[in-house]
Amino acid sequence: MSREAAIDRKTRETEIHLKLDLDGSGISSIKTGVPFMDHMLILMAAHGFIDIELSAKGDTEIDDHHTVEDLGICIGRAIKNALGEKRGIRRYGTALIPMDEALVRVVLDISNRPMLSYRVPFQTRRSGTFDVGLIKEFFRALVTHAGITMHVDLSAGEEPHHISEAIFKAFGRALNQATGLDERLKGQVPSTKGAF
Repeated sequence: MSREAAIDRKTRETEIHLKLDLDGSGISSIKTGVPFMDHMLILMAAHGFIDIELSAKGDTEIDDHHTVEDLGICIGRAIKNALGEKRGIRRYGTALIPMDEALVRVVLDISNRPMLSYRVPFQTRRSGTFDVGLIKEFFRALVTHAGITMHVDLSAGEEPHHISEAIFKAFGRALNQATGLDERLKGQVPSTKGAF
């Protein structure tokens, strides 16, 4: 069973080409035009064992918002498409990740009920030139298009780069756990309703 997906999205603001394999080894080739997001998505892929080929062009001369949000849309759609009917997946995933002084928890449910609860009070809005407030917009778009309920909690941390790294690493680990196959399900949908 192949759990791969390809997404192409072109708007007046962005052009994105994505290939994603949920059963990879964490190999990635990522060029989004937003170097901070390149770094974060490489971490997500590596710690989530997701193979990703991703290129994006956006109106970053205005700001990074459109590109970052559309990256979330495309990755969310790819996850949903790669999972198909979601038969045999564990469905739930959790990860608690430290990054120096930062400690972040991500808990998710691949439920087809999109919702993001994001409790990450950054003390500053910038990591270098990147507005870390856009991370919430990225994940809001991702969970909406993937059909994921997700909670992100910052337990400790001050440095915005460390906090951001911990969020993306934790998401990768939690997603890998939730999309993993459980033989005891024998290919059934992991819901007492029998469907999502």
